[in-house]
Amino acid sequence: MHPALAEDLARLPELLQSARDLASRELAGLTERPVVRLDRAPGPPSLPDQGAGTQAALDRFAERWASGFSGSAGPRYLGFVTGGATPASVAGDWLTSAYDQNGSGAVGSWADALERETLGWLRELFGLSAAHSGAFVTGATVSNTVGLAVAREWLGERLGVSVAEEGAGALGAVDVLSGSPHSSVAKALSVLGIGRNRLRRVPVLGGGREAVDVGALDATLAELGGRPTIVVANAGTVNTVDFDDLRAIAALKERHDFWLHVDAAFGAFAALSPAHAHLVAGLDAADSVCVDLHKWLNVPYDAAVQFTRRRDLQVAVFHNASPYLGLPTGDPDFLHLTPENSRRLRALPAWFSLVAYGREGHREIVERNVALARELGDRIEDTEGLRLSAPVRLNVVCFTLDRDPAQDRVDALARAVAESGETFLTPTVFGGVPALRAGFSNWRTTRADVERVADAIASAASAV
Repeated sequence: MHPALAEDLARLPELLQSARDLASRELAGLTERPVVRLDRAPGPPSLPDQGAGTQAALDRFAERWASGFSGSAGPRYLGFVTGGATPASVAGDWLTSAYDQNGSGAVGSWADALERETLGWLRELFGLSAAHSGAFVTGATVSNTVGLAVAREWLGERLGVSVAEEGAGALGAVDVLSGSPHSSVAKALSVLGIGRNRLRRVPVLGGGREAVDVGALDATLAELGGRPTIVVANAGTVNTVDFDDLRAIAALKERHDFWLHVDAAFGAFAALSPAHAHLVAGLDAADSVCVDLHKWLNVPYDAAVQFTRRRDLQVAVFHNASPYLGLPTGDPDFLHLTPENSRRLRALPAWFSLVAYGREGHREIVERNVALARELGDRIEDTEGLRLSAPVRLNVVCFTLDRDPAQDRVDALARAVAESGETFLTPTVFGGVPALRAGFSNWRTTRADVERVADAIASAASAV
């Protein structure tokens, strides 16, 4: 064994304590450190020839890199929809690395059973029935890709071909219908060989809504003349967290032949709150569902789940035909259900967080985030020079400059907010107008944080 490895092995408890101390110091200062770093990172040195050992690596990281990392795990990072990592999920993630299980299958480890247990809990959390089976994947993009891959195989089944065996060309032209699809849907269609240009946008409701007009969807489906297709519905759009009427869309199946995929990356968590659960009514009728966990479940990156009613078609797409891995059975190993063979045990941080905080703890996070988003929306409305782009429907505040919201001026506002070090917001375009959006999903965020964020935005707006 290399001397550096041998020494590290002998000192492993001490080294883990050093790593723990560094993590504790970083997390202790998270609420006060600048939320983002906008300066340039140091240039790379040459690859070390002689290893310095883990303690030296920790010291070098602390000195060279630690201060340059964003505060994305903290309470005032409101870019994208980014959760943090609860204490329980951090503990679970550390143990995931320590145990280093390959969660590909059930042979030789209980890791597979733990993932199945966690999936069952999540299915219950989101109001899905036992008809939905699931698996952990890296994020919403892969979850959407897996769901749409199963949908593609369903189209083949309807047309009498196996896309998994013959290729996407066997389908001919495919129509994928959606009102306000997330960009990852187009990316998935590119990866799956369906094509970005096959995504057809259906008209949405008027009055600044992003939810699909179900009547227009009905008419568009009728135009297909009975040809099977895919409908991507939204449970929480990116800009304004609007929800399609899932029950009304599912009812269209009585007249039309389509696969219903629901992108519920963070909107699925509305199911936890009695005041907002109606927004995801009908989710169980979906043929496939995407839910991201490193958003509102507040587990470390990367973690998401996908659910489907047609596990048989999922196996047809993703099974790995290799003697050493075994053939898929009635309860297939996870390597037969996702693009990956080698799989990190992403379920363990989620399992820890669900056990530690339960349904009620996660409901409190959701409801507090929603209340805080509305408070920020109220502050934006009261700030001279700013206006809301849309009502605050759940946990995202979309706003812009009240006068002349040109792209360069909104960009300048975004830069000024980020340079304050108080918060970070991401840009968007809503209704053709450049805007900014603040997404609340972090378990740490409090009313005091909203005050600091609102003050920083108001100060930046006054200078633009």
